[in-house]
Amino acid sequence: MTTEITTQQALRYSRQINLASIDIEGQEKLLASRVLILGLGGLGCAAAQYLAASGVGTLGLLDFDEVDVSNLQRQILHTPEDIGKAKVESAAERLLQQNPDVKLELYNTKADEILLLKLIPEYDLVLDCCDNLETRLLLNQACLNNKTPLVSGAAIRMEGQLMVFTYAEDEPCYGCVAALFNEPQLSCVEAGVLSPLVGVFGSLQAVEAIKIITSAGDVMVGKMLQYDAATGSFLHLKVSKNIACEYC
Repeated sequence: MTTEITTQQALRYSRQINLASIDIEGQEKLLASRVLILGLGGLGCAAAQYLAASGVGTLGLLDFDEVDVSNLQRQILHTPEDIGKAKVESAAERLLQQNPDVKLELYNTKADEILLLKLIPEYDLVLDCCDNLETRLLLNQACLNNKTPLVSGAAIRMEGQLMVFTYAEDEPCYGCVAALFNEPQLSCVEAGVLSPLVGVFGSLQAVEAIKIITSAGDVMVGKMLQYDAATGSFLHLKVSKNIACEYC
């Protein structure tokens, strides 16, 4: 499905349209696309901002939390005036200021199994920007059930990682990777996180989402990208399907 581009939109997105791998056709696909972002913290704020600016037609924003002063260090869509406000509402205000054409669907609620099974079929792809393993696994299962592409990002301390799952028969799911974790997953509350790091990985999630929608470039399926900000080093790891995975 595509949406015919207007003259004003052609001007707005001209630098992106100039990319041979995107062109008019790719931009029209973006304008017709529906992307769900789970989590409006550091990762979600950065990803949502770039997806809105890039011309994604509809963004679903899902988060149950309210803006706290400790969020302002890294969650760039929220301001001091937003403290106490629902994150989805705060983020929506900033995104509409940036691009009034984007359609926003807000879900100010916790992500549980029933909600995800209902929502996932309504979207073309999903960004996992949450901060706990339980929700990530629920999201993985819902996306797996519908074969909906999932772009997963994580950042803690001075390290981050990125993975993409499209759920082809011979590809891993997030559950395959989660089985490799041999220690409890800490949040940034306990471990801390470097402010720009979440911006790096939220932006990378937006890049992969755009590539999936427009077929521009090779999507990072079956790979894990790791970045260590302390050393400035990037690492690509191959991720294989776990034949004993309880999810896929």
